[in-house]
Formats: sequence, structure tokens, C-alpha cells
Amino acid sequence: MSLLAGARQHRALVVETLRSLATFDGLKGFVFYYVVISYARKLFRHVRARGLVTSVTQWWRAVSRSALLLTMRLPSIRSKVDAEMAKATKDIEDKLVRRGPTVIRHLSLPEEGQSPEWILEEMERMDVETGGTSGNTHWQTGKLSGAVYHGGKDLEEVIVAAYKKYVVSNPLHPDAFPTVRKMEAEIVSMCLRMFNNPTGAGTTTSGGTESIVMSCKTHRDWARDVKGITEPEMVIPSSAHPAFDKGGAYLGIKIHHVPVDPVTRKVDLKKIVGSCVNFPDGNMDDITGLAALARRYKVGLHVDCCLGSFIVPFLEKAGFPITPFDFRVDGVTAISCDTHKYGFAPKGNSVIMYRDAELRKYQYFVYPDWAGGAYGSPSLAGSRPGALIAGTWATMQYMGQDGYLKSCRSIVTCAKTIEAGIREEIPELYVLGEPVASCVAFASNTPSVNVLEVGDIMSTKGWHLNGLSNPAAVHIACTRLTTKMTDQFIQDLKESVAEAKDKPAGKGTMVSIYGLNVSSPVGPALVSRLAMAFLDAMYIA
Repeated sequence: MSLLAGARQHRALVVETLRSLATFDGLKGFVFYYVVISYARKLFRHVRARGLVTSVTQWWRAVSRSALLLTMRLPSIRSKVDAEMAKATKDIEDKLVRRGPTVIRHLSLPEEGQSPEWILEEMERMDVETGGTSGNTHWQTGKLSGAVYHGGKDLEEVIVAAYKKYVVSNPLHPDAFPTVRKMEAEIVSMCLRMFNNPTGAGTTTSGGTESIVMSCKTHRDWARDVKGITEPEMVIPSSAHPAFDKGGAYLGIKIHHVPVDPVTRKVDLKKIVGSCVNFPDGNMDDITGLAALARRYKVGLHVDCCLGSFIVPFLEKAGFPITPFDFRVDGVTAISCDTHKYGFAPKGNSVIMYRDAELRKYQYFVYPDWAGGAYGSPSLAGSRPGALIAGTWATMQYMGQDGYLKSCRSIVTCAKTIEAGIREEIPELYVLGEPVASCVAFASNTPSVNVLEVGDIMSTKGWHLNGLSNPAAVHIACTRLTTKMTDQFIQDLKESVAEAKDKPAGKGTMVSIYGLNVSSPVGPALVSRLAMAFLDAMYIA
């Protein structure tokens, strides 16, 4: 009788609630409480993910930034800021865009087609005109951090020959270009075996950013289908590549940035993307610990090996210590690997790998109802250059395991030598964390040395390095070209530190940009404006 009475009471309560909702006031109340509860849940998840102190700090920074931005709208202040921004924009344009009476600009199609000889001669002339093959900007000097991952002149000829053979091919039409289809599948297969998952699945992409964005899309759609998640969130270290933020912006995924330990440079496991290695300072996250966390909460774990690419899989064989990071770690669901970095493939190729083919299906786009017929593509692009795939396949065949092993050994030895030189011979600087592969970052140990000033002085010696923030630092990603410049780098760095000591910060690129970024709560907004000015300048003909 008590159970029956309870059921009747519950039914009566439901009926009464529905009657109250039937009135306008009742409906308003329902909507109000629904909105309050929804936002309360979001606030709870936000604070739980980032912590109370971090959440309050971020809120205060947002309020401060809004207040300062409102202040900057005052006519007197706005005119001053706009004048400085205009000056900075002009400086950017002057550095990127060559101007003058001797500069020839091709703004319209020629009335008649030019000869192959004219085209090659004009390219040579433009190289001289833009400074692309002269002075300190020449990448072959070996003074460039990353950017150009050159496998040698002999490999360059192999790539060009492959390009020429498949220059018109398009993998969107595998029936017309079956060899390109085969080569793409074999590229993915070789990478899967390199990362110890021969039964896994993957696709090629246009680069590391697309590989990461595709992984974001795959895990988002998997979570929606399997777990019913409609408001996806992603937890990443503050050292993770901004491609994850780009993926979040494109795909509607909320991003939570977790700080890394200031000493180890690893992400706090209590806080799920891992890097092996990360771009800013070349350190490696605790992939095993992150995988355990992923298994515990039944979520995906992406390991970003875009920079580590063809270095980290060969570290152990080359005699360098490395902790588990690949598909042998239970819980790792996806890995991105850039073939066009230390794989030495032509630019515009990367591979995204998944633990199994079932997960890869969530990456695909299929539209069966198109008037032009059923449409499907494995990644963002429809048509793709088969010549790039052919060049990548040819590169991997030419290099082989022995070639990549030798390359890994020489490049990592170069990085370790630079790291030791900084630790042992330059007391004003310290190395960030314990870098495991090809990238080394250094910061200042003393207020008397501004490390960004050091970076700017290094640029006057012909070096093109990367400035970092949080903390202010500079890094070099060593390549095969760097290996012949190791001693020169250490010597130039010593001289640059001595020159920067007790010297007021100048107006070099690193000091201006990265100093502005941390100067005030509105610093990032001003840097964003400069970044957009830089992007605009890239398209000034």
C-alpha cells in the first residue's frame, strides 16, 4: 500500500507541475529556472576544469581588459594607439613588401603567355629583388630554426622527379590515379608501423594543423555519437600547438588550457592532449600518465607528434632515452605526425593516425544527396595534389629506416650539444625543462639580461629564431642544416648575451611583439591587431 500511495503522490505532483506550466506565469518560471540551471552547470564545469583561483583570475583579467579597451576608445587615447599601430603596421609592410622603382609587379594576366625561359629568368630576378637568395635570409646557411627541413640535394632531385611524374594526379579520383591511391595508403601504413600500430588507420592531410583539426572533429563526432555529448570540451596543456585552439574555434569545442609545470614543462596530470614533443620548448608530456587519465574517464587522447615526427620513433634505437608515447600506450587514440618536417617530405603533407578504423570513420565527410552524385572525402580538402603524395612516398622510400636513424642521431646530438653549451657555458641563461629531441628553448636567469633582446641580437648575426612567452624565452629547432653550425650558434649566443647584459630593451621584433603581449591586460589584443596586419601584408602584391 505504501508503494501504491507513493506512486499516486508522484503522479499527482507531475500533473500539478504540468498544470502550472500550462499557465503563462508557470511557463516563464520554467524557462527562468532552465536558463539558471543550464548556466550554473556550465559555470560548475568551467570552475571544476580550471580551478577556483584560475577562474577568478581569468574573470578579473577579462574585466580589466574590457575596462582598458573602453578607456582606449577615448579620442585622445585612441588617436595615440592608432598612430602607434599604424607605425607598426608600416614597419611590418616595409619588411615584407619590397617597394621602389626597380620592383616589377605582376598584377594582371599578361596579354600573351610567357615562354618557359622568361618564367625561370623572372623567378631568378624576383629572388634577387626580394632578397630571397642573398644575405642573411638565405636558409641554406643553417641559421634558421626549423621551417626548412631539407634532406639534401640528392633527395630534392628524387622529389622533383616524383612531382613531375604525377603532376596532374588527384587522389579524389582513385580510379583514374590508382598508383597515387596506393602510395597514399602505403604512406599511412608505414607511419602506423613506425608508431607501433600496424592494424590502425589514418589518412594523409595538408599539414600538422589539418591533422590536429581532423582529430578534433573525429573525437567530437565520436563523443556525440557514442556518449551523447552536445557541448564538447577539450583539455590541453598551455604548451599545446594553437592548431587545437583553431580546431576548437572552427568546430565549436570549448578549450581549457592547463598550465605546465614551470620546471619540468610537463602538463599537470590532475587537470588531455599530450605533446611529443611540444613546439615551444621541445619537452615531452607524460603520455603514460595522460593515457591512464583518458582510460579512467573514457575519453580520447591525442598525442601531437607533428614536430617529433620522424625523430621520436627513432630515439631509442639512436641511443637516446625516451618514455612510452605511441600506440603501445593503452589509452592513446590518435597521433599526428608531420612527414614534411623530419620526414623530409615536400611541404604540405602530414598523417593523422587512429587506433582503429572505426574511430577514423568519424573523420570522414559524406553527403549522399548532392545533385552531382554521392560525395565523400576523408579530410577537409576535396581535390588534393597527388604530386605531393608521390613526393612523400618517394622520400620515405629513399630515406629508409637507416637514413632516418642517422638523421635522428645527428640532429638530436646537435640539440644536446647546444643544450649542454647553454647549461655549462652561459650562466645567464637556463634551459627550459629537459628537452628530449631536436628543439631547445632558453630563458634568462638574471634581470640584467633580457632574453628577447638576446634573440634580437642573434638575428643581427643572421640567426632566425623563435621568440616565446610565459616565460619569455627563445628556442631553436635543430635540423640537418643546423648540425654544421652547432659551435657557431653557441659562440654567437655567448656574444649576444654579453651584448644584451645591462642593455635597455631595444626595438627588435622579439622585444616589441612579445614584450607588448605581456605588458598589460590589453597586450594580447594589440598583438592580435599586429598579427592581422602581418597577415594582410602577406597579400600585398
